[in-house]
Amino acid sequence: MGNPVVHFEIHATNRKELKGFYQDLFGWKIKDNNPLGYGLVDTDADKQGIGGGLFESEHAPGVLVYVEVDDPEEYLERIEDMGGEVVVPLTNIPGMVSFAVFQDPQGNKVGLVKTS
Repeated sequence: MGNPVVHFEIHATNRKELKGFYQDLFGWKIKDNNPLGYGLVDTDADKQGIGGGLFESEHAPGVLVYVEVDDPEEYLERIEDMGGEVVVPLTNIPGMVSFAVFQDPQGNKVGLVKTS
C-alpha cells in the first residue's frame, strides 16, 4: 500500500476571516468549536477528495498536505538522513492522531500523520 495524502491544512493569520472566505467561495462547512480553535473543513464533496483544516498561525500564509504513514518516527529518521529537517516533532493528540511536520531539502513543508 502506498502513502496517500489524507488531509490538507490552510494557515491563516486571521482564521475567522479565511473561514468566511472559504465557506462563501466553495460552500465548505468549517467547524471550529473545539478547544484548539482548529477549523475542521468538510468539503461536502460526496466521498471525493479529502477533508482538511483551517489553522491560525503566526507563520501564515501556507498550505500543508499530510501524508499517512504507519510509523512516523521511522519516516522522520529517514527524512533527516535524506537531507530534510523536522520542523514539528511527533505530536500525539490522544484518541485522535499523531502528526509531525518536516521540511524537504528545497524548503517545502509537508506533514506526516498516523491515525490512532
